[in-house]
Amino acid sequence: MAQPFTWWQRGLIYQVYPRSFLDSNADGTGDLPGITQKLEYLQWLGVDAIWISPIYPSPMVDFGYDVANYTDVDPIFGTLADFDELLKQAHAKDIRVILDYVPNHTSDQHPWFRESRASRTNAKRDWYIWRDTPNNWLSVFGGSAWTFDEATRQYYYHAYLKEQPDLNWRNPAVQDAMYDVLRFWFDKGVDGFRIDALRQVMKHQDLPDNPPNPNWQPGRDPYQSLLLTYSADQPELMDVVHRFREVAEEYKDRVLIGELWLSIQRLVAYYGENGRGLHLPFNFHLILTPWQAHQISGLIDTYEQALPPDAWPNWVLGNHDRSRIATRVGAAQARVAAMLLLTLRGTPTLYNGDEIGMHDVPIPPELVQDPFEHNVPGIGAGRDPERTPLQWNDFPNAGFTAAKEPWLPLADDYRSCNVAAQQSDPRSMLSLHRALIYLRRKMPALSVGTYMHVYTDDDLLVYERAVAQERVRVALNLSHRERQLEWRAPRGKVLLSTHLDRDGEVGPRLDLRPDEGVVALLDQ
Repeated sequence: MAQPFTWWQRGLIYQVYPRSFLDSNADGTGDLPGITQKLEYLQWLGVDAIWISPIYPSPMVDFGYDVANYTDVDPIFGTLADFDELLKQAHAKDIRVILDYVPNHTSDQHPWFRESRASRTNAKRDWYIWRDTPNNWLSVFGGSAWTFDEATRQYYYHAYLKEQPDLNWRNPAVQDAMYDVLRFWFDKGVDGFRIDALRQVMKHQDLPDNPPNPNWQPGRDPYQSLLLTYSADQPELMDVVHRFREVAEEYKDRVLIGELWLSIQRLVAYYGENGRGLHLPFNFHLILTPWQAHQISGLIDTYEQALPPDAWPNWVLGNHDRSRIATRVGAAQARVAAMLLLTLRGTPTLYNGDEIGMHDVPIPPELVQDPFEHNVPGIGAGRDPERTPLQWNDFPNAGFTAAKEPWLPLADDYRSCNVAAQQSDPRSMLSLHRALIYLRRKMPALSVGTYMHVYTDDDLLVYERAVAQERVRVALNLSHRERQLEWRAPRGKVLLSTHLDRDGEVGPRLDLRPDEGVVALLDQ
């Protein structure tokens, strides 16, 4: 059947956190040649595209999100030649490559900022946001978002660390320079970008104080004590997004993904009008929503109803900034979550390590790397626990590195929870992911079909995916107890269970075991 759907609509995006994927040169940190070495694994798994977190030259104060050069590769990760080889081999295996793009801020070591802070009259002074007196805006990473520069006697604005000054996107020269960054990588053959911290890119031109958040309580993240009324999600930002889209459309089959922690109603606005916005404004709401059937069902319905005409949905269950799914819902329900992610309508994004059920790793205080944890202690803000090295086998350091120590400590269960062990186990978490990915690829109903809610109660979430004559029903038991489901549909055939141990016909009733999900093909 001919399908007018693009690769990024039909496919699975797999996030690679490069520092923790595979270390090829025994320095304790993952790198680009390490990713290249594991492309066969990703092809075996069924990955259609990899999104690689920042690889640009950086002081690594925020692990690459403090960019000192947008058009090169940091030596920690390799060279531009290493990237070219990765891109070549990935494309040869039909795997697309998506890079992180960090438009909101640079490193304070970037030549642009060094010029900007050289004097008040420097030609690049207005490339950043300078002010004689600070307003009340706060940094995501704690404290004021303004730092005083002794040399020029003004404050500069940084939504994140003081080493990450924000660019002034109201300056046309900044815009032109940053659009050229996209072109540099598109010219190399990069297939798309995930745009970091997009909602912060444009600020209110007058920089007024943000109002207090009436719902904030002491002891919570202090950044949330103010509403981001003037420091994020400004109307003029859509003009920038339109230009991003125009640059992408100078090339063929490229995709733009936006990191946007926003309500559903604000999130979908970034699809833009008449195809002029993002292809995929990242939908993080499965990360934020309580793991309860009614809540998840309501989220899906709200999102589906809010999508503009012809907008393509997407779903994210985990990433490098949030606690791992296995920690959030438990190992048993993580299998059900995998079935949910890979059978919902829209493009799924899978975070490296979630396919084997990796959990958060407690990090001793002396080994903490994340500046978030150092700057805002006591609220569990640190992101190190979900960034630990991928567990490849039961060798020392889980096969991640030949160095004495990896950059972050390993999980205590890596000898049993690793890729090699799970590849040889037909009922493992990894085997489940591979089976779901291949089922999704094989069945148009799961990859591009419509979504229809069927039933929800305190434990069960049931929905259908359909295209043409193909109807697939998904039944998920989000509880730890047995449930019986009245099928209320034509008989069907079980295609896959999260337990990977059943098939056969479905009659008028489906018995679901604790923590079980089932995908069934309905009879016509």
